[in-house]
Amino acid sequence: MLTVDYDRLGLEAGERLLDIGCGFGRHTYEGVKRGASVVSCDLGVGELERVRAIVAVMSENNEIPDGVACMAVNGDATALPFPDSSFERVIASEVVEHIPNDARAFAELARVLKPGGTLAVTVPAWLAERICWALSDDYAAPNAPGGHVRIYSRRALRDRLHDARLEPTFVHHAHALHSPYWWLRCAVGLRQPIEANRFVDAYHRLLCWEIEKQPRAMRLVDRVLNPLIGKSIVIYAHKPGHLARTILVPRLRPAATFNPPKDVADAIA
Repeated sequence: MLTVDYDRLGLEAGERLLDIGCGFGRHTYEGVKRGASVVSCDLGVGELERVRAIVAVMSENNEIPDGVACMAVNGDATALPFPDSSFERVIASEVVEHIPNDARAFAELARVLKPGGTLAVTVPAWLAERICWALSDDYAAPNAPGGHVRIYSRRALRDRLHDARLEPTFVHHAHALHSPYWWLRCAVGLRQPIEANRFVDAYHRLLCWEIEKQPRAMRLVDRVLNPLIGKSIVIYAHKPGHLARTILVPRLRPAATFNPPKDVADAIA
């Protein structure tokens, strides 16, 4: 289930993509399929190990073009362990809303992006998120450890990008069908298992089916509802300058605040 539109991102084969806050790697997998060399970066070691394993299977199944590299790196978005201007494209999907010092994170994303490159940032949309916060005290921080610490308006998101000297170019919403699911979960109680409520369980099964089968009718409904109740807002930004493309994965420099575990920092064939 992708949130970022790769055509809007402008990703081309042979470019370098940073997937920051990669989680279990949904955007990473699309990147390597398209022939980009991808660095998947996250604080969660378990997530990175899962990404490594899945990319290895994809490689064995010939789902990744020859010469494409993928690296899993333990890293903090406010102190990225990469040199300046390392990547032609950067994705930060559903991550900055978790970071108290988001201004620092945006500055780091801009630093590692090449002049002429594109950044795609996705965050929970204002309306969908505001309803979740209103329905449940357990949805966001501090009651949800590691949860969301703020709600972004479109203007606030643009301001953060401008402060980082990036130029916003396009905005869209995504995953409208997911908003009612989260509203329902918040209403019945997030501490309950999904299967404890038949309505939540039924909606969850519907979403899983939609993600797996991608029926045309559901995609159409989602597209129509996105401007109204989209769960995520996606904004693309350009770094001023001329883009000089390369095809090599950048060499990493040690992060200032941690030492990445060796087993998740090795290159993946």
